[in-house]
Amino acid sequence: MSRAELGPVGVYHRVVAYLLFAILLLPLLGTLIYSISSSWSATIMPSGFTFKWYIQLWSDPRFLNAFGQSLLVCVGSLILSVVLILPLLFVVHYHFPKLDALMNILILLPFAVPPVVSSVGLLQLYGSGPFAMVGTPWILIGCYFTVALPFMYRAITNNLQAINLRDLMDAAQLLGASTWQAAFLVVLPNLRKGLMVALLLSFSFLFGEFVFANILVGTRYETLQVYLNNMRNSSGHFTSAVVISYFFFVLVLTWAANILNKDKSE
Repeated sequence: MSRAELGPVGVYHRVVAYLLFAILLLPLLGTLIYSISSSWSATIMPSGFTFKWYIQLWSDPRFLNAFGQSLLVCVGSLILSVVLILPLLFVVHYHFPKLDALMNILILLPFAVPPVVSSVGLLQLYGSGPFAMVGTPWILIGCYFTVALPFMYRAITNNLQAINLRDLMDAAQLLGASTWQAAFLVVLPNLRKGLMVALLLSFSFLFGEFVFANILVGTRYETLQVYLNNMRNSSGHFTSAVVISYFFFVLVLTWAANILNKDKSE
Protein backbone atom coordinates (compact mmCIF):
# COMPACT_ATOMS: atom_id res chain seq x y z
CA MET A 1 0.00 0.00 0.00
CA SER A 2 1.44 3.39 -1.07
CA ARG A 3 1.54 6.52 1.05
CA ALA A 4 -1.09 8.09 -1.20
CA GLU A 5 -3.44 5.20 -0.49
CA LEU A 6 -2.71 5.39 3.24
CA GLY A 7 -3.41 9.11 3.45
CA PRO A 8 -1.72 11.59 5.81
CA VAL A 9 -3.40 10.13 8.91
CA GLY A 10 -2.27 6.59 8.06
CA VAL A 11 1.28 7.75 7.36
CA TYR A 12 1.35 9.64 10.68
CA HIS A 13 0.15 6.59 12.63
CA ARG A 14 2.72 4.38 10.92
CA VAL A 15 5.55 6.82 11.66
CA VAL A 16 4.53 7.03 15.32
CA ALA A 17 4.37 3.23 15.58
CA TYR A 18 7.82 2.83 13.99
CA LEU A 19 9.24 5.55 16.24
CA LEU A 20 7.92 3.88 19.38
CA PHE A 21 9.26 0.52 18.18
CA ALA A 22 12.69 2.08 17.59
CA ILE A 23 12.71 3.65 21.08
CA LEU A 24 11.90 0.28 22.63
CA LEU A 25 14.53 -1.45 20.50
CA LEU A 26 17.41 0.95 21.18
CA PRO A 27 18.33 -0.32 24.70
CA LEU A 28 18.28 -3.89 23.47
CA LEU A 29 20.42 -2.96 20.47
CA GLY A 30 22.91 -1.20 22.73
CA THR A 31 23.11 -4.26 24.98
CA LEU A 32 23.65 -6.50 21.95
CA ILE A 33 26.48 -4.34 20.61
CA TYR A 34 28.09 -4.20 24.05
CA SER A 35 27.88 -7.99 24.38
CA ILE A 36 29.89 -8.51 21.17
CA SER A 37 32.37 -5.66 21.68
CA SER A 38 35.92 -6.34 22.79
CA SER A 39 36.22 -2.90 24.39
CA TRP A 40 33.82 0.06 24.54
CA SER A 41 34.52 2.84 26.97
CA ALA A 42 35.55 6.30 25.73
CA THR A 43 34.54 6.02 22.08
CA ILE A 44 31.22 6.33 20.29
CA MET A 45 31.57 2.88 18.74
CA PRO A 46 33.37 -0.20 20.08
CA SER A 47 37.04 -0.60 19.29
CA GLY A 48 36.42 -4.15 18.07
CA PHE A 49 33.96 -7.02 17.97
CA THR A 50 34.24 -10.52 19.36
CA PHE A 51 32.07 -13.48 20.31
CA LYS A 52 34.31 -14.59 23.18
CA TRP A 53 31.76 -13.51 25.79
CA TYR A 54 29.12 -15.79 24.28
CA ILE A 55 31.63 -18.64 23.99
CA GLN A 56 32.61 -18.11 27.62
CA LEU A 57 28.95 -17.97 28.67
CA TRP A 58 27.71 -21.08 26.85
CA SER A 59 30.73 -23.09 27.98
CA ASP A 60 30.13 -22.21 31.61
CA PRO A 61 28.61 -25.25 33.40
CA ARG A 62 27.18 -23.00 36.10
CA PHE A 63 25.21 -20.98 33.53
CA LEU A 64 23.94 -24.09 31.77
CA ASN A 65 22.86 -25.56 35.10
CA ALA A 66 21.05 -22.36 36.09
CA PHE A 67 19.38 -22.19 32.67
CA GLY A 68 18.18 -25.78 32.92
CA GLN A 69 16.92 -25.32 36.48
CA SER A 70 14.95 -22.24 35.43
CA LEU A 71 13.35 -24.23 32.64
CA LEU A 72 12.51 -27.05 35.03
CA VAL A 73 10.68 -24.94 37.61
CA CYS A 74 8.88 -22.86 34.95
CA VAL A 75 7.66 -25.88 32.99
CA GLY A 76 6.74 -27.73 36.18
CA SER A 77 4.66 -24.83 37.49
CA LEU A 78 2.92 -24.37 34.13
CA ILE A 79 2.04 -28.07 33.92
CA LEU A 80 0.61 -27.85 37.43
CA SER A 81 -1.33 -24.72 36.45
CA VAL A 82 -2.87 -26.34 33.38
CA VAL A 83 -3.80 -29.54 35.23
CA LEU A 84 -5.52 -27.64 38.04
CA ILE A 85 -6.91 -24.53 36.35
CA LEU A 86 -8.47 -26.00 33.19
CA PRO A 87 -10.88 -28.37 35.01
CA LEU A 88 -11.66 -25.61 37.53
CA LEU A 89 -12.53 -23.12 34.82
CA PHE A 90 -14.66 -25.66 32.97
CA VAL A 91 -16.66 -26.44 36.13
CA VAL A 92 -17.06 -22.78 37.07
CA HIS A 93 -18.17 -21.58 33.63
CA TYR A 94 -20.40 -24.53 32.83
CA HIS A 95 -21.97 -25.47 36.17
CA PHE A 96 -21.47 -22.43 38.45
CA PRO A 97 -21.17 -19.29 36.27
CA LYS A 98 -22.08 -17.03 39.19
CA LEU A 99 -18.80 -17.96 40.89
CA ASP A 100 -16.85 -16.16 38.17
CA ALA A 101 -17.15 -12.82 40.02
CA LEU A 102 -15.68 -14.39 43.17
CA MET A 103 -12.88 -16.04 41.19
CA ASN A 104 -11.95 -12.69 39.63
CA ILE A 105 -11.29 -11.37 43.14
CA LEU A 106 -9.42 -14.44 44.36
CA ILE A 107 -6.98 -14.54 41.44
CA LEU A 108 -5.79 -11.03 42.27
CA LEU A 109 -4.59 -12.07 45.73
CA PRO A 110 -1.08 -13.13 44.52
CA PHE A 111 -0.55 -9.55 43.34
CA ALA A 112 -2.07 -8.01 46.47
CA VAL A 113 0.79 -9.24 48.68
CA PRO A 114 4.32 -8.07 47.72
CA PRO A 115 6.71 -10.93 46.86
CA VAL A 116 9.09 -9.96 49.67
CA VAL A 117 6.30 -10.23 52.25
CA SER A 118 5.12 -13.54 50.77
CA SER A 119 8.66 -14.89 50.82
CA VAL A 120 9.09 -14.11 54.54
CA GLY A 121 5.85 -15.93 55.33
CA LEU A 122 6.88 -18.92 53.23
CA LEU A 123 10.25 -19.05 54.96
CA GLN A 124 8.43 -19.33 58.30
CA LEU A 125 6.04 -22.00 57.05
CA TYR A 126 8.37 -24.19 55.02
CA GLY A 127 11.77 -23.46 56.56
CA SER A 128 11.55 -26.41 58.95
CA GLY A 129 9.23 -29.15 60.09
CA PRO A 130 7.66 -31.96 58.05
CA PHE A 131 7.13 -29.67 55.03
CA ALA A 132 10.62 -28.17 54.89
CA MET A 133 11.02 -27.16 51.23
CA VAL A 134 13.10 -23.98 51.40
CA GLY A 135 16.09 -24.33 49.10
CA THR A 136 14.37 -26.90 46.88
CA PRO A 137 12.67 -26.48 43.48
CA TRP A 138 9.34 -27.64 44.94
CA ILE A 139 8.74 -24.41 46.80
CA LEU A 140 9.52 -22.43 43.66
CA ILE A 141 7.05 -24.51 41.62
CA GLY A 142 4.37 -23.80 44.21
CA CYS A 143 5.14 -20.07 44.25
CA TYR A 144 5.28 -19.83 40.48
CA PHE A 145 1.92 -21.59 40.26
CA THR A 146 0.31 -18.79 42.28
CA VAL A 147 2.10 -16.15 40.22
CA ALA A 148 0.95 -17.71 36.94
CA LEU A 149 -2.63 -18.16 38.17
CA PRO A 150 -3.92 -14.68 37.18
CA PHE A 151 -2.39 -14.90 33.68
CA MET A 152 -3.74 -18.39 33.10
CA TYR A 153 -7.18 -17.69 34.54
CA ARG A 154 -7.80 -14.45 32.65
CA ALA A 155 -6.59 -15.65 29.25
CA ILE A 156 -8.53 -18.94 29.39
CA THR A 157 -11.64 -17.26 30.81
CA ASN A 158 -11.73 -14.79 27.94
CA ASN A 159 -11.42 -17.68 25.50
CA LEU A 160 -14.23 -19.61 27.20
CA GLN A 161 -16.51 -16.60 27.02
CA ALA A 162 -15.68 -16.10 23.33
CA ILE A 163 -16.59 -19.67 22.31
CA ASN A 164 -19.90 -19.65 24.25
CA LEU A 165 -19.17 -22.74 26.33
CA ARG A 166 -22.74 -23.71 27.26
CA ASP A 167 -24.06 -23.64 23.69
CA LEU A 168 -21.04 -25.60 22.46
CA MET A 169 -21.49 -28.27 25.14
CA ASP A 170 -25.24 -28.53 24.49
CA ALA A 171 -24.64 -28.96 20.75
CA ALA A 172 -22.05 -31.70 21.34
CA GLN A 173 -24.31 -33.55 23.79
CA LEU A 174 -27.21 -33.24 21.36
CA LEU A 175 -25.09 -35.14 18.84
CA GLY A 176 -24.50 -37.95 21.35
CA ALA A 177 -21.28 -36.94 23.08
CA SER A 178 -20.91 -37.37 26.82
CA THR A 179 -19.83 -34.46 29.02
CA TRP A 180 -16.20 -35.64 29.10
CA GLN A 181 -16.14 -36.32 25.35
CA ALA A 182 -17.54 -32.87 24.64
CA ALA A 183 -15.01 -31.28 27.00
CA PHE A 184 -11.96 -33.05 25.55
CA LEU A 185 -12.92 -33.34 21.87
CA VAL A 186 -14.88 -30.14 21.32
CA VAL A 187 -14.11 -27.53 23.98
CA LEU A 188 -10.40 -28.19 24.54
CA PRO A 189 -9.37 -27.77 20.86
CA ASN A 190 -11.22 -24.43 20.83
CA LEU A 191 -9.17 -23.30 23.82
CA ARG A 192 -5.85 -23.92 22.10
CA LYS A 193 -5.07 -20.30 21.26
CA GLY A 194 -6.16 -18.94 24.62
CA LEU A 195 -4.15 -21.62 26.41
CA MET A 196 -1.08 -20.88 24.29
CA VAL A 197 -1.31 -17.17 25.06
CA ALA A 198 -1.64 -17.94 28.77
CA LEU A 199 1.37 -20.26 28.70
CA LEU A 200 3.56 -17.77 26.82
CA LEU A 201 2.67 -14.88 29.10
CA SER A 202 3.21 -16.96 32.21
CA PHE A 203 6.48 -18.49 30.99
CA SER A 204 7.96 -15.12 29.99
CA PHE A 205 7.10 -13.69 33.40
CA LEU A 206 8.25 -16.70 35.44
CA PHE A 207 11.50 -17.17 33.52
CA GLY A 208 12.53 -13.67 34.57
CA GLU A 209 11.29 -13.89 38.18
CA PHE A 210 13.96 -13.03 40.75
CA VAL A 211 12.55 -12.18 44.20
CA PHE A 212 11.07 -15.58 45.11
CA ALA A 213 14.02 -17.45 43.62
CA ASN A 214 16.63 -15.34 45.41
CA ILE A 215 14.97 -15.41 48.85
CA LEU A 216 13.57 -18.95 48.93
CA VAL A 217 16.34 -20.93 47.22
CA GLY A 218 19.25 -18.61 46.39
CA THR A 219 22.39 -20.44 45.32
CA ARG A 220 21.07 -23.76 46.68
CA TYR A 221 18.98 -24.02 43.52
CA GLU A 222 20.39 -21.29 41.31
CA THR A 223 18.04 -20.08 38.58
CA LEU A 224 18.99 -17.89 35.64
CA GLN A 225 18.03 -14.60 37.30
CA VAL A 226 19.87 -15.52 40.51
CA TYR A 227 22.90 -16.44 38.38
CA LEU A 228 22.71 -13.07 36.62
CA ASN A 229 22.54 -11.28 39.97
CA ASN A 230 25.50 -13.26 41.32
CA MET A 231 27.55 -12.42 38.23
CA ARG A 232 26.81 -8.67 38.37
CA ASN A 233 30.37 -7.89 39.51
CA SER A 234 31.90 -9.70 36.54
CA SER A 235 32.53 -8.17 33.12
CA GLY A 236 29.70 -6.02 31.78
CA HIS A 237 30.19 -7.66 28.39
CA PHE A 238 29.57 -11.05 29.97
CA THR A 239 26.38 -10.00 31.76
CA SER A 240 25.16 -8.34 28.56
CA ALA A 241 25.65 -11.66 26.79
CA VAL A 242 23.49 -13.30 29.49
CA VAL A 243 20.70 -10.75 28.94
CA ILE A 244 20.77 -11.11 25.15
CA SER A 245 20.80 -14.91 25.39
CA TYR A 246 17.78 -14.77 27.71
CA PHE A 247 15.91 -12.43 25.36
CA PHE A 248 16.79 -14.46 22.28
CA PHE A 249 15.56 -17.68 23.91
CA VAL A 250 12.20 -16.13 24.83
CA LEU A 251 11.92 -14.63 21.32
CA VAL A 252 12.59 -17.96 19.60
CA LEU A 253 10.19 -19.75 21.93
CA THR A 254 7.44 -17.21 21.19
CA TRP A 255 8.04 -17.45 17.45
CA ALA A 256 7.94 -21.26 17.51
CA ALA A 257 4.75 -21.23 19.60
CA ASN A 258 3.08 -18.83 17.16
CA ILE A 259 4.03 -21.06 14.23
CA LEU A 260 2.62 -24.14 15.97
CA ASN A 261 -0.49 -22.25 17.01
CA LYS A 262 -1.48 -21.24 13.50
CA ASP A 263 -4.53 -22.87 12.01
CA LYS A 264 -3.77 -25.48 9.39
CA SER A 265 -6.08 -23.70 6.96
CA GLU A 266 -4.03 -20.49 7.11
